[in-house]
Amino acid sequence: MNTRGRPPLYRRVREIIESARAGAARSVNTTQVVAYWLIGREIVEEEQKGKTRAAYGEELLIGLSKRLTAEFGGGYSVHNLKFIRQFYAEYPRLADGAAIGYALRSQSETSSSMTRHEIGYAERSQSWTPGLLHPNLSWTHYRTLLRVDNAEARSFYEIEAIKNNWSARELERQINSSLYERLALSRDKKGLMRLAIKGHEVQRPADVFKDPMVMEFLGLPESPKLVETELEQALIDNLQTFLLELGRGFAFVARQERLTLDGDHFYIDLVFYHAVLKCYVIIDLKTGKLAHQDLGQLQLYVNYYDRERRTKGDNPTLGLILCADKNDAVVRYTLGPDQHRKIFASRYKLHLPSEAELRAEMRREVKALAAPKKHGDAQ
Repeated sequence: MNTRGRPPLYRRVREIIESARAGAARSVNTTQVVAYWLIGREIVEEEQKGKTRAAYGEELLIGLSKRLTAEFGGGYSVHNLKFIRQFYAEYPRLADGAAIGYALRSQSETSSSMTRHEIGYAERSQSWTPGLLHPNLSWTHYRTLLRVDNAEARSFYEIEAIKNNWSARELERQINSSLYERLALSRDKKGLMRLAIKGHEVQRPADVFKDPMVMEFLGLPESPKLVETELEQALIDNLQTFLLELGRGFAFVARQERLTLDGDHFYIDLVFYHAVLKCYVIIDLKTGKLAHQDLGQLQLYVNYYDRERRTKGDNPTLGLILCADKNDAVVRYTLGPDQHRKIFASRYKLHLPSEAELRAEMRREVKALAAPKKHGDAQ
């Protein structure tokens, strides 16, 4: 690396910050992300100038932090500078010519080639791939992504955050709820690779429903006294977050829809429409353990919608029982080979799942997949 004639580290980093602040009016998020990437590069390059002592990096960050904080205020603590350094290490490419092109044009006022920077970008999102910076992700997004150690999981969250326009808070919530791990439960190695490369694709009904569903946002306690009406009202009160947990494509249609059949009245808890699968989705809520009678009731609702509500262009109606617990064998033997493609059962959790709980779910899922399929397979 040729460093002859370059100004000292502090001056180079200072010029990057000033340039980023000047460009804030053009694009606050992009200029901040690129500025931090450039700062990370300067720190790493400075550390690699033949320095072999581990303590050098810490001393470098402490001195840089003191000077930057004195001139520019907060945001440049040693802790944050370590994040910035990690950011460059994890995202070593601004672009590769096939994704986002970041133009760094120097305007020399002295002999230095890094006196000022004008930072801009031109997006070609159709060829973006995970690991390249994207203008729709802010620094807060990237700080959240850096917490994900698994490379495949991080790629998945990058894709989903961009595809679904998640805020940084929504991204954090999906990571905390282990969305990737939950979707990965019933997938083989090929399916896991597709998650990391393509994100969550909905190609068939089984792709829509997660098991378990995480609904910690309801603020309800784990209690045997919880009744369906309380759970339903909490879901309606938090409908926007519930739609986020359900996933892309869901649109709310109705709650407590009454069906009258020869004088008998039935009430459907929740009705949605899925824009990707082009079908109605009926959700029945059970705060206790799923019983085979519950599956029969949901089958009634699904059949009714197929005959009375479904119109030309709609695909067959899907049904989901959202329950506190279930016996997969009961589901498998209650549903026939055709029904199990339309009727699903998922557990709900009112707290964020731990790693141990997810491992237990994985063992349960493997056991269910290995069970005989002649009577239909639980989803």
